[in-house]
Amino acid sequence: MATINDVQGIIKVCSDGYRVTYKDILPEKYITQIINEFYNEQRVSNEITNIDQYWNGWFVAEDNGQIVGAGGGGFRETHISELYVLYLDPKRKREGIGSGLLNIITEDQIKRGATEQWVSVSKGNHMGIPFYEAKEFKYQYEKPMYTLPENENYISLKYKRQL
Repeated sequence: MATINDVQGIIKVCSDGYRVTYKDILPEKYITQIINEFYNEQRVSNEITNIDQYWNGWFVAEDNGQIVGAGGGGFRETHISELYVLYLDPKRKREGIGSGLLNIITEDQIKRGATEQWVSVSKGNHMGIPFYEAKEFKYQYEKPMYTLPENENYISLKYKRQL
């Protein structure tokens, strides 16, 4: 679990990861808008100190005191969990960091009673889609991306797996 000392590292890894992931999917104005909304000091600090069933807290991966990955999730219903966020230092992909974080978050959700886990992946996310499919997530349906204008047709793909 992350501590308040991890705030800046979480902001950096998520902002950098988001920027690299979405550079060919979203216009820069939306990338900046989402980074400013979700990866700011006040919000991340609050999400570290206020944990409940809907938000289970931030989890981090560290290497020599540096945060190289961060993620978190929560519950939509009693036994249905969701991974809400998972980003890595863009220079540290394919080292098992994402798999390790996903495993830790999943173990925490199972301890909290999850039997099913969901994730949203943006259509066109050629890093995320194969990663989650390799982890046995199965495509379910698509919907407009959270926080973006529906009329601009930015799509999230919803995946789930049984735990």
